[in-house]
Amino acid sequence: MYRGKSSTYNESVKEACVTLQKRMTYLAISGCFALAISFVAACAQPEPAVEDAPASGVAQEKGGSDVTGHYDVVEDWPKTMEEGWTSARTGGVWALSPDRIFVVMTGELPILDGPRFESNGRPVRNAVDHPDTKRDRHRFVLYDGEGNLVSSWQHLNHLFVHPHSVKMSPYDPDHVWVVDGRSESGVCAESVWKFTLEGELVMTLGEQGVPGNDETHFAGPTDLAFLPNGDFYVADGYKNGRIVKFNAAGEYQSEFGTRGRDPGQFTQIHGIAVDSEGRIYAADRGNSRVQVFDADYNLLDIWPNIPFPMDIAITNDGHAWVVDGNVNKFLKFDLDGHLQYAWGTGPGGKPGHVWGTHRISVDTDGNFYTAAVWGGRAQKFTPKEGADPAKLVGSFLDFPRHPYEG
Repeated sequence: MYRGKSSTYNESVKEACVTLQKRMTYLAISGCFALAISFVAACAQPEPAVEDAPASGVAQEKGGSDVTGHYDVVEDWPKTMEEGWTSARTGGVWALSPDRIFVVMTGELPILDGPRFESNGRPVRNAVDHPDTKRDRHRFVLYDGEGNLVSSWQHLNHLFVHPHSVKMSPYDPDHVWVVDGRSESGVCAESVWKFTLEGELVMTLGEQGVPGNDETHFAGPTDLAFLPNGDFYVADGYKNGRIVKFNAAGEYQSEFGTRGRDPGQFTQIHGIAVDSEGRIYAADRGNSRVQVFDADYNLLDIWPNIPFPMDIAITNDGHAWVVDGNVNKFLKFDLDGHLQYAWGTGPGGKPGHVWGTHRISVDTDGNFYTAAVWGGRAQKFTPKEGADPAKLVGSFLDFPRHPYEG
């Protein structure tokens, strides 16, 4: 045993502790005296002037962030289509005009009497996870600006498994496109469709329910982006990790991308956009980044550290808005990848909260729309009075100017 040294060690520690205690007592007394002087001095100072809050209610620089940024949420938009039922996974939204807004979803769920949760704590609102409670109605709907149901393309319900995105081309405002990408069960339609605004199917790409990676098949397509000459890109992102180019007639032209984590590779392309210079922006969700390519598919830039980029849109003022489904924020970047601004609060089910926002859209009046898969709903936001235009989501570069009134 090492008792001799231990005894000496204990005596030394005891002596050191006594000395330390004396010093701490001195410091405490001195500190309290100094604190008292500081307190008296502070009390002698006049109260700071309180600035009047603006009437608009726009969030200030001080304090916490506003739940809805520089927007107000329209709480009753859209209205319930049928008593006792609510929307299931809501994959896409597109504003044709302020009075015509397309929404695609996986169907409807019965409204629950009280909150129910899965084992992981997620509220039960997912139609794909709960097919026994879902009904396959109202998968492709059109709302007006007040949130009333204008029409529901029930004759198309048989096509869709997991409608993942709805978009329109700015160069062809007479048609609307739907991508059916992926469900939680792994089953999807593996297809891209083009419709007239009356719901007539005029083009089909891919083979219903048959995955593949050749010129005529997809494996988990997610999104679309359009070019002025009518060509367009399909993000074949869930399983194939590629971007495929087609001409206006739907004929295969070229492709690029492979699965992986190296620069220029993808693990899950969830959103895609094209700017005025023809650069391609890919929301590489599986790699937590946005990658930028030129029209010849050369890698130009990588924007890292975006946890879960769901969607990306290029606006007319030369910025990119990225939806991050992990942190539940809308992120504004310049086109060199520098973050400019962010807003959003979630997850949650309260009006204005965002939870797994999947797609976004903006109408010509500046109203902002979201579609959420995990939250299972579409929402509408209107700019606040006096809102800073730099903190609003501007008009999309690929926004169709369509005088639709019917």
